[in-house]
Amino acid sequence: MNLKEKILKLWKKNNFTNADRTIFEEFKHDLNEGKIRAAEKIEGKWIVNTWVKKGILIGFRMGKIVKMGSFLDKDTFPIQDLSTKINVRLVPGGSSVRDGVFIGKNVVMMPPMYMNVGAYIDDGTMIDSHALVGSCAQVGKNVHLSAASQLGGVLEPIGANPVIIEDDVFIGGNCGIYEGIIVERKAIIAAGVIITAGTPVYDAVNKCFLKKDTNSSLIIPQRAVVVSGSRPLKSNPDFSVYCPLIIKYRDEKSEISITLEEALR
Repeated sequence: MNLKEKILKLWKKNNFTNADRTIFEEFKHDLNEGKIRAAEKIEGKWIVNTWVKKGILIGFRMGKIVKMGSFLDKDTFPIQDLSTKINVRLVPGGSSVRDGVFIGKNVVMMPPMYMNVGAYIDDGTMIDSHALVGSCAQVGKNVHLSAASQLGGVLEPIGANPVIIEDDVFIGGNCGIYEGIIVERKAIIAAGVIITAGTPVYDAVNKCFLKKDTNSSLIIPQRAVVVSGSRPLKSNPDFSVYCPLIIKYRDEKSEISITLEEALR
């Protein structure tokens, strides 16, 4: 029986044995190592692995609340030991990475930031001060998540898409990306932009609103540069509502403005 089959069998249980706990620890180890993940790209499309999300929820059902220093939490999800990671920097100052998060090589984490269980952080990414990576959010290589930005988490409903940030994306300060938004490679999200599944995003270059894909995910296309904007209310044009705008697609000027400093990694 493979790990997926074991987890799906545990999903049906309410009372857990020591042997069940061993299976869960194996599952969590594979999450930490990036061998399994809540979502993955297969043949160009992001697929949600609902069994992985079930495994995480089993941990909450299985765990008991214990004292961890000055905190109280489920004993199945302690703070992760990052000492075995390759060239990872967790700068002192109140940050936490929960067990069950994959951290790639050369990742930098500035205080105070938080990563929740099921998140996936690939190589060379920087998570800046006061940033949040929610449960099951998937973050690619060489991403910069600027100060006070948030990537929403999702464990329920089981089939809901997590937030996905692909390689080389730059997310400005105080941004919020929620509800299964997919930000494709090399996009730039300017400071203060908020995007949810219900937020209309207007592509001013192609003169159209973005449409959701077949999985009802809103996708910010590759190299898009997104800024905050507004649009008039249909019912009353004297008033406007918030509307993020794609003002251009990444060019040489954009590259210069967001060049990552290798010395920090």
